[in-house]
Amino acid sequence: MKELLTKFAELPTVEPVGTDTSGDTLVTSITGILNAVIGVLGLVCVVVMIIGGVNYMTSSGDAAKVKKAKDTILYGLIGLVVCVLAFALVNFVIVNVIGGSN
Repeated sequence: MKELLTKFAELPTVEPVGTDTSGDTLVTSITGILNAVIGVLGLVCVVVMIIGGVNYMTSSGDAAKVKKAKDTILYGLIGLVVCVLAFALVNFVIVNVIGGSN
């Protein structure tokens, strides 16, 4: 396991020209992975809101279907807010607490 973590920490990262590339490869890799996961979850939340909107439009005035569709849209919106806050928190912790560059 230690060898795997060592190999993962040594993976090269593509840095823009003029940036400092000394150290922090593990931190930048973890940050990239977390940001990608949060981005995918945000996309899932948007898809859930779209599904809720389609269900709302096709509910034909049925009160139970309308409530279920509105709840689906609300849950998707709450999930999207949580994703945005998680993205901000992860980047704040990486930059200010761990000291990585973003």
